[in-house]
Amino acid sequence: MEKKIAVILGDGIGPEVTQQSIKVLNAIAHRFGHVFHYNYGIMGADAIDKTGNPLPDETIATCLDSDAILFGAIGHPKYDNDPTAKVRPEQGLLKLRKELQLFANIRPITTYHALHHLSPLKAKQLKGIDFVIFRELTGGIYFGKKELSEDQTRASDDCVYTKPEIERVAHLAFQYAQKRKKKLTLVDKANVLETSRLWRKVIQEIAAQYADVTVDYMFVDNAAMQIILNPAQFDVVLTENMFGDIISDEASVLSGSLGLLPSASVGNKTALFEPIHGSYPQAAGKDIANPLGSILSAAMMLDHFGLANEAHAVREAVSWTLSHGFVSKDVDPINNYATTAIGDLIADHIERHRDGGRRSSNASLNQSTII
Repeated sequence: MEKKIAVILGDGIGPEVTQQSIKVLNAIAHRFGHVFHYNYGIMGADAIDKTGNPLPDETIATCLDSDAILFGAIGHPKYDNDPTAKVRPEQGLLKLRKELQLFANIRPITTYHALHHLSPLKAKQLKGIDFVIFRELTGGIYFGKKELSEDQTRASDDCVYTKPEIERVAHLAFQYAQKRKKKLTLVDKANVLETSRLWRKVIQEIAAQYADVTVDYMFVDNAAMQIILNPAQFDVVLTENMFGDIISDEASVLSGSLGLLPSASVGNKTALFEPIHGSYPQAAGKDIANPLGSILSAAMMLDHFGLANEAHAVREAVSWTLSHGFVSKDVDPINNYATTAIGDLIADHIERHRDGGRRSSNASLNQSTII
């Protein structure tokens, strides 16, 4: 298979973790006989510094001409700490989602037994956690009309949804549920918000087309509580933009580290794959960031290409590193491995067809030998 992949390294640790994903994709290409072409574009603070624009037209063109997009992270303190800034890195990502009509964000939530001790939950509550959050990505309050009074004492953000916007992400979520445990939970605030009542009405209409899927409804405040009390009850969670942003970050801590979880943003044409973590500028350039969220995002990209065996090989290699303690500083502050070393280990595992943690040879990584 031959595919064109747009690469946006982004800000902070984005370049470091994305480079490990490319290393892993190259190992997959070598082992399975594929060809991946990488075309680079800029976005975020990096793009503002170079062009004054958080998303140059050239980057949009590169993305439109690709089969998928691999993205690092976005954001910089000099914009986060300046509420008066007119141009912000995040504007680039919002615009890209809109331009490419990436209307659904998909975040799988899983845990690893070797890392249960890192989770804020007790071990008994971590059993059986395997759910996915579908977040609508191009509508709602983030894209609504924004106003600030001249005296700067009154502000408003409109939350607007249309039936077609809800339908397209809902169909994806229902189809996903059919392939899993056939359960879908709509998270809304229908007791208060008119937009939520529209969501609930549309989902009730669509549910008739998916008779094999059980649908339940949960207010977002209760959902936030249930993710902590009984996360194993969920299968596919569907929600609007802002609610999805919040509960998916909440759910991410179940795994023990924000650096472990991947995501995909899909639309009518292309799809974008990125770790859920931010740019973490404090760690930039130190070779200490966790690359697994990015690498697992690359695995989701392989799934998107229809390469299930290749995606499984990546996930198996990631599990192997975790179970053998080859982890980054956020997972183990004392005994840890560099970002590049973890990328090397996973790529090496894939290329050598490792099985059950048995290594066919020693691997010299970052001036240390791992037996």
